[in-house]
Amino acid sequence: MTPKNLKIKKEDRSAALDYLKKATDNYEQMLLAIGKDNFNASATLALQCVISSADAVCVFEKGVRSISPNHLDVCDLVGSLPIKGAKEKSTLLRKIIAKKNLIQYERRNFYQKEALEVVKIATRFYQWVNEQISLT
Repeated sequence: MTPKNLKIKKEDRSAALDYLKKATDNYEQMLLAIGKDNFNASATLALQCVISSADAVCVFEKGVRSISPNHLDVCDLVGSLPIKGAKEKSTLLRKIIAKKNLIQYERRNFYQKEALEVVKIATRFYQWVNEQISLT
């Protein structure tokens, strides 16, 4: 069941691999950026990684993805997936998306401690999505 009032777009389930490819590209670049102490880039890439990962798992499981202007709505969509760990992982997703404004728009730079935390959360979410899609 999809959460009420959530703006979604139907997608062919085969598109999940395209979203996963985007997530993988962002994940790999995120790891390179954090390794070079590029905290702003690593946080931006972590955000993009989890958004593409969320699209991948939602398309894979339900054939839909969120098109809501409120990026936090995708967390509810992930939480509604009928797979083990979905609710827990939607909480991880929410932690990163809640920082979207700080990551992308605010003046101040991302601190090392913040970047390391965001990278850790993004890694957990990405790996979970990758496992879900690889299970079939």
